[in-house]
Amino acid sequence: MGERLTIDHVGKRGDGVAYVEGATVFVPYTLAGEIVEASAVPGHAERRKFEHVETASAERIEPFCPYFGRCGGCAIQHWQPAPYQAWKRQIVVDTLAHARIECPVDPIIDAHGAGRRRITAHARRGGDNEIRTGFSAAASHAIIAIEHCPILDPGLNGALDVARAVALLLKPTDKPLDIQITAASNGLDVDVRGTGPLPTPLIAKLSQLAEHFKLARLTRHGELVLMRTTPMITVGKAQVVLPPGSFLQATAAGEEVLAELVMKACKGSKTIVDLFCGVGPFALRLAAKSRVMAYDSDEGAILSLQQAVKETSGLKPITALVRDLYHRPLVAQELRDVDCVVFDPPRQGAQGQAEKLAASKVRTVVSVSCNVQSFVRDAKILIDGGYKIDSVTPVDQFRHTPHVELVARFRR
Repeated sequence: MGERLTIDHVGKRGDGVAYVEGATVFVPYTLAGEIVEASAVPGHAERRKFEHVETASAERIEPFCPYFGRCGGCAIQHWQPAPYQAWKRQIVVDTLAHARIECPVDPIIDAHGAGRRRITAHARRGGDNEIRTGFSAAASHAIIAIEHCPILDPGLNGALDVARAVALLLKPTDKPLDIQITAASNGLDVDVRGTGPLPTPLIAKLSQLAEHFKLARLTRHGELVLMRTTPMITVGKAQVVLPPGSFLQATAAGEEVLAELVMKACKGSKTIVDLFCGVGPFALRLAAKSRVMAYDSDEGAILSLQQAVKETSGLKPITALVRDLYHRPLVAQELRDVDCVVFDPPRQGAQGQAEKLAASKVRTVVSVSCNVQSFVRDAKILIDGGYKIDSVTPVDQFRHTPHVELVARFRR
């Protein structure tokens, strides 16, 4: 028999929050004001397993995906869009307030667009000796076999079929096989990881599989197995070659929205530095009006950006260089003639680079972040260094999850 709980509010990770004898407990898939039945989760005193709703919120809606509640990809499909968006924006407001950072927070921008354009499917042989291919279960390493995912971009049609075929061919053990699939503009780009060395006959079969599914490219740990056509994406005026397994914003709409916000924040700058530039989603657009110096530790991404620069006319000069900004952040002297810095680090942020920016005389810093907590840490460093934060714009390209991106401008 489960517990009967009243949900107080939805927490920042998307779980309902209830109080039991003064202790806080978290119940997934629940909403504020609901009365629910939940059961204990062995080994996790603060968590409960949602069983069913006794009294539902007026804001509750029917989830659209049959895997919701088992697959761990989505935390929230059961909430009406308006209160869901207000909650996600409030995560940013509350995190800034807790850090005592005062600035306006704009309305959240939905950037789901056509859906996710890249996935990592997992495959593993279970205890029943069956190979399962899909996504990780909620709060578990178990794999939920997925036939179809409704939040994917149409460019990923057939991607899960490809993942299943790869898994059946390579026959993973109890260790998972990771199959990263990206929707390029000219086909699917697939990178397989976790196999270890493969015998030549098996690589030949992988090549046949790539031909059968008409993949743009198939790589294993970044090493080419077969390329039918070079995977490309469009960035502004440029056509960019995708490095194997490369990072892209989760949705095409997300990239467009973030880039528009960045360009608006950089308006009027003649010389811009783009830190953690990747394949150039900001640099290639900013170069329509400004000179750009771009840096990233990923050599493949920089080579792709350099190639795109050579093959695209009508851009102002872009210098793209490989540099590990964690071990060698740009220092004030290198930034002395720069008008604006765009700063888009990975989820962990970049404290060392933020400290060097705070010591510089750059007038404008534009921060792009996919982690509100690391953003706040780095933002406080900039503010302590004399910058003032103008505003923050939350962006939701990870719809149905608690993840929120943001763009903020700092000025001296």
